[in-house]
Amino acid sequence: MNLETNKVTVKKSQKEMFEFLSNVENFEQIMPENTDKFEAKEDSFLFALKGMPEIRLKIEETTPSEKIVLGSTSDKFPFTLTGNIISIDDDNSEVQLLFDGKFNPMMAMMIKNPIQKFISTLSENIEKL
Repeated sequence: MNLETNKVTVKKSQKEMFEFLSNVENFEQIMPENTDKFEAKEDSFLFALKGMPEIRLKIEETTPSEKIVLGSTSDKFPFTLTGNIISIDDDNSEVQLLFDGKFNPMMAMMIKNPIQKFISTLSENIEKL
């Protein structure tokens, strides 16, 4: 299941945006309002939204200033969340989030809308930075 957000423009350079997303503690600033729990450690963070199970995301891959890939640490909920960062000019960049999950068709149908809403909220909150 592949989902993506619209590209959003941020008043941060490509490098600044990459550094922001590379620090997992910063994800607390862009999480949805219905976040029940958030705990960050070195290269991962755990979060829970109201009525949803806890999920831990860990930095799996980075391409300096261009891309950061977070992966779920759960075998039951295998997915990656990729942030692509494109430079517009010295002070502005564009960010797009891509979700790639490996779920059976029934599970995909059940979680598609909540996941799309979640990544869209992340993207909207990134735009406000």
